[in-house]
Amino acid sequence: MLGSGQLSMSGGWTAYLCLASALTGLFVPAVAVKEHDFKKCDQAGFCKRNRAFADHVLSNTAWESPYNIIADSASFKDGQLQAIILKTINDAGEAVRLPITVSFLESGTARVTVDEEKRQKGEIELRHDSKARKERYNEAEQWVIVGGLTLDKEAKVDYEDKTQITVQYGPESKYEATVKFAPFSIDFKRDGATHIKLNDKGLLNMEHWRPRIEPPPATEKKEDEENSSETESAKTAETTETTDAQIPEAYPGEDQNTWWDESFGGNTDSKPRGPESVALDISFVGYEHVFGIPSHTGPLSLRQTRGGEGNYNEPYRMYNADVFEYILDSPMTLYGSIPFLQAHRKDSSVGIFWLNAAETWVDITKEKESKNPLALGIGSKTNTNTHWISETGLLDVFVFLGPTPQDLIRKYSELTGTTAMPQEFSLGYHQCRWNYVSDEDVKDVDRKMDKYHIPYDVIWLDIEYTDDKKYFTWDAHSFADPIGMGKQLESHGRQLVAIIDPHIKNVDGYTVSSELKSQHFAVNNKDGEIFEGWCWPGSSNWVDGFNTAARKWWATLFKYAKFEGSMRNTWIWNDMNEPSVFNGPETTMPKDNLHYGNWEHRDVHNLNGLTFHNATFEALKSREKGEFRRPFVLTRSFFAGSQRLGAMWTGDNQAAWDHLEGSIPMVLSQNIAGFPFSGADVGGFFGNPEKELLTRWYQAGAFYPFLRAHAHIDSRRREPYLAGEPYTTIIAAALRLRYSLLPSWYTAFRQSYLTNEPIVKPMFYTHPNEEAGFAIDDQFFVGNTGLLAKPVTQKDKETVDIWIPDNEVYYDYFTYDIIPSSKGKTVTLDAPLNKIPLLMQGGRIFARRDRPRRSSTLMKWDDYTLVVTVGKDGKTAEGDLYVDDGDSYDFEKGQYIYRKFTLDGDAKTISSVDGEDRKKVREGEWMKKMHQVTVDKIIIVGAPKSWDQTEVTVESEGKTWTATVEYTAAGKGRAAFAVVKKVGARIGADWKVSFA
Repeated sequence: MLGSGQLSMSGGWTAYLCLASALTGLFVPAVAVKEHDFKKCDQAGFCKRNRAFADHVLSNTAWESPYNIIADSASFKDGQLQAIILKTINDAGEAVRLPITVSFLESGTARVTVDEEKRQKGEIELRHDSKARKERYNEAEQWVIVGGLTLDKEAKVDYEDKTQITVQYGPESKYEATVKFAPFSIDFKRDGATHIKLNDKGLLNMEHWRPRIEPPPATEKKEDEENSSETESAKTAETTETTDAQIPEAYPGEDQNTWWDESFGGNTDSKPRGPESVALDISFVGYEHVFGIPSHTGPLSLRQTRGGEGNYNEPYRMYNADVFEYILDSPMTLYGSIPFLQAHRKDSSVGIFWLNAAETWVDITKEKESKNPLALGIGSKTNTNTHWISETGLLDVFVFLGPTPQDLIRKYSELTGTTAMPQEFSLGYHQCRWNYVSDEDVKDVDRKMDKYHIPYDVIWLDIEYTDDKKYFTWDAHSFADPIGMGKQLESHGRQLVAIIDPHIKNVDGYTVSSELKSQHFAVNNKDGEIFEGWCWPGSSNWVDGFNTAARKWWATLFKYAKFEGSMRNTWIWNDMNEPSVFNGPETTMPKDNLHYGNWEHRDVHNLNGLTFHNATFEALKSREKGEFRRPFVLTRSFFAGSQRLGAMWTGDNQAAWDHLEGSIPMVLSQNIAGFPFSGADVGGFFGNPEKELLTRWYQAGAFYPFLRAHAHIDSRRREPYLAGEPYTTIIAAALRLRYSLLPSWYTAFRQSYLTNEPIVKPMFYTHPNEEAGFAIDDQFFVGNTGLLAKPVTQKDKETVDIWIPDNEVYYDYFTYDIIPSSKGKTVTLDAPLNKIPLLMQGGRIFARRDRPRRSSTLMKWDDYTLVVTVGKDGKTAEGDLYVDDGDSYDFEKGQYIYRKFTLDGDAKTISSVDGEDRKKVREGEWMKKMHQVTVDKIIIVGAPKSWDQTEVTVESEGKTWTATVEYTAAGKGRAAFAVVKKVGARIGADWKVSFA
């Protein structure tokens, strides 16, 4: 636990930081992040107060929580419990009323919401004649929640008296919640055992509204009183005593210095509503590992945050910010936030979702609990205690009781939505840098990628393509012919992505700017006037994505006729949407700015990026009459629900080995937190990677769901063809591996579209009963393919140790060698620079397209290869494949192919059947054209000796024919394998290959 010395800074040092921040904020960031540019907990008043409150509570055995439910107020009806919590605020017994609603949902999820009656009714006074809303922010649900709120009408009260109420709910009533009245707490159980507790530690703290009692104005000293320090001290003490007596504290000695205003980095937050934070302790009983709450740079299994060896001293922070060139292994905030946390132990997973868009901090501690104090650890269990602290808003928490990681993702996604079905090209390779200097430069890169046989799908333009940083324009000299550029890309099946950010250059003669201001579509300052700040264009105003009319206007700007030079193969990148404001506090917008509806920016900060991402996503669906296509929009800032809108990347990383290594747990964290379309800048954004690092990064990046190389304007050019040999050839091979596996990547995305399951899966997710794998975050499975990857992330490393999670057989992807392995053990694999450590788990069937092409678009009508990895039993394997047109929403009308593949060793057959009952689907143009696409070959790894034959029988659509087989016997550690050539069966038809 932190001492008081760690909760404060000297006044001189603070003043220095404020001055430095004020000066550097006027210039474009160009150097590594300075931690002092961003708040620590003790510099954020509400975090410091709540952490100190926790210290007071946990060190005081006589502490009694002041939050109690009025027993007579509790009522239960149709799956919902409603009551009033009284918060006692002083010794006289005065209390604040806090309405609480506990909703039990059909899915088995429970929701606990606490509001503040006085604010709810608007019965408060705002300071500074503020125009801000008086309520606690209650509209996050409108942006985040898309379903799953149907009440469980079968939920029932199991027990009730004047001290508590127990409700049974969920499937088969196997969940229960015991709500205790005095003090208020909730105990959530599954199958009779406690898993999650709310306010068990008594850290609930809802800072209620109170008027500021202004001290009397200071009187001017008379000359003869100048040296009367005793008189002056007495007056000060009297004033302080009078004022403090009228302002209730959360605990004796609470620091009130930041209740009413707060300064940081030369900016002062006016706080017109006064203190209004909400905090709660949430305990996970019997759980040692917790995961989630991205985005941070530490390990996948979250660290403790109250000091000690190997732990952090700061809470995990969620306050979306432009943290350029971020540091590693830190709880420091980054660009996006998802307040979804999961706890896991052998055989059980539970979780919570904290629906609050304000700045939020999370402390994590662990404690050993033993039933027998003499047991010396035998039979003891570890509890993980978390302390959630948000600056404002409702207390709104969803509780998930699992019991599996898959259950958590599914129930969370019923609320927040699933991954958008992507444009198929977006799963290919993206080539980017700040900046390609002209349209000729773009076309030259395009030609050279072809010359060196390097596949790619998208080339990107950063801010320099515009006319003086004015979005929706082109630089007349450097990009004089954007249509010609787009047409060359189009002829090669390629796309263009252009950056468009939320800051609009504030300059006369710029139509976008004049429309933004004249129609009041911009974010306002605290006085209700259009907010002006500084970003890449200089003086800028910010589009308010919370405004419906502003979003409709924004959509008009993307019409092909309006955004001249854009084409059907032009897509968008939303950067800087935290928002980044160079001269703002912590490089972002002042918290007392006002958004549409007069909500303060503090209320909605972490949602801001989502609203802008959403506005662009909706705009790209239809850019001309009759068009309705899937958008592609990359975002930097995100929140829960952003997965419905496209992809994200981990921001401004560095060209360093540790940043390569750190990228994998960051991407895995995104995947398990419900936003799987994620990746890191290949090669590192800042700096110049050595060639070995660049090569290894491409090999790792080939397994990011979102694969993009990017580089800073000051970095040397590093397109893959510039690496030289042998590096260019090795990089190209890694990219071709990605392209050959695109059918399987796309199938994984379809599953994520349905259930939001991760695209790349950590060990605890795929093997939740194997405790040794819970903290492993440097290897992963790809979709349901059984492909187990462990990229090399360390310099001069030519071997890797890969942990084997089960008793299944594993084959080397490239050589078909059988890996000598056993469950729960590590095995060392050779990994020279030209090899990616990649294993195939037995019992799987996955699809590839093996013909090398320059882009995914040109692979559209290519035939398929199926890879069958025979399981340890020597008899079984299964897999699937999903295909659609990769562009439109016709898949929602049944225009897709979904096949289930099965190996039956006893019957000596491999078969394909419709994975869903779709006989009544009427084939459209795309499905008819897919009749020409077939299964070209089937590779059976681990094929039994009895399959050593020269031909097989193929049956499909009432016809029978033969296909040739090449069988290679096992030898020198390599599995036997058979290749069935020119199978010829339609990929969309039922078929069977018989070895009998």
